[in-house]
Amino acid sequence: MAQKKLKFQEAMKRLDEIVNALNQNDLDLEEAMSLFEEGLKLSKQCSDQLKTFEARMDQLLHQQEETNDEQ
Repeated sequence: MAQKKLKFQEAMKRLDEIVNALNQNDLDLEEAMSLFEEGLKLSKQCSDQLKTFEARMDQLLHQQEETNDEQ
């Protein structure tokens, strides 16, 4: 699978597919390593996206609090 930046849900779905494939124990070592590497990249991507989403939510909540304080 060519590595492009997937949407969060797509990346999580692909991670699930990778985990299921690795759990089947019928892959050759090279294919298993390739899937493992892809999974690590997707895991980092998802983690980074979650941090970005969390920072944005914090910013929005802070703005809302400021708006409520002004009223």
